Amino acid sequence: MRRIEQPGTGTPERIQCVECGGRAFSLMLPAGVPLLEAVRSGFAAEGFASGMVKLDGLKLLPFAYVMPALSKTPEHAAFYSETFRPEGGARIEMGAMTFGQRDGAPFFHAHALWTEGDGKRCGGHILPDETTVAETITVPAVGLDGAVFVAEPDSETHFKLFGPVSSASGGAGDGRFFALRVKPNVDFCRVLEAFCADRGIREAVIHGGVGSTIGARFTDGGAVENFATEVAITEGRIAPGVGGFEAAIDVALVDYSGALASGRLVRGDNPVLMTFELVLEAL
Repeated sequence: MRRIEQPGTGTPERIQCVECGGRAFSLMLPAGVPLLEAVRSGFAAEGFASGMVKLDGLKLLPFAYVMPALSKTPEHAAFYSETFRPEGGARIEMGAMTFGQRDGAPFFHAHALWTEGDGKRCGGHILPDETTVAETITVPAVGLDGAVFVAEPDSETHFKLFGPVSSASGGAGDGRFFALRVKPNVDFCRVLEAFCADRGIREAVIHGGVGSTIGARFTDGGAVENFATEVAITEGRIAPGVGGFEAAIDVALVDYSGALASGRLVRGDNPVLMTFELVLEAL
């Protein structure tokens, strides 16, 4: 399996996990409001401080983003490009967001593919501080009760990354949810299949899903060779199959050349590059 050596030292466990409650809700994002504030206030109104958002159809103006890029120093295995600010903004085709906290304040991590005002299709990592909702829209979201994604320094990748931490329950959610961060150099599908087997989860659906893989291999034969990617899950489920659990995970991504790709990940051949955040709901 493909592998990229990280500059730092990791820990033996490859999944960071908090079991919690949760609830799906409709998140209204009003026009003219900075995207981060629109998400924060919408989550707060439902009694949540963290969770996942599906971004499909969202129009943004002004809009700023970065793409994956090669690192210019040995401090990181890969890095970010310069910041792009398309004049006409963009409309998201497909994308996912993790909403949580960084440095004691609300923050999000979001990857998406979009069409810009001039018709150009692009993708990347949306910057919270420079992006505003251009048209009011209602999107699907899942709030977490008893867990919060918090950005903390990671000794393995040398980035500040979202990971789940326990929080007090506010009674806003129920069900059986798991806030997860998958770490580098393990196959994304296989590690989630093993997690469900270990936890006695019969079937699970994925909410959100923001991260990176070392290139990509798709079930239709398509492949991404460039190792640095920004990935969003568009649909995901783990269910019993012929030989045990089988993950069916559809993604959209951009690599460091700017090439876009989408499809269903091959099980056993898609290792995580830096990180992958998601929420599993046990069914």
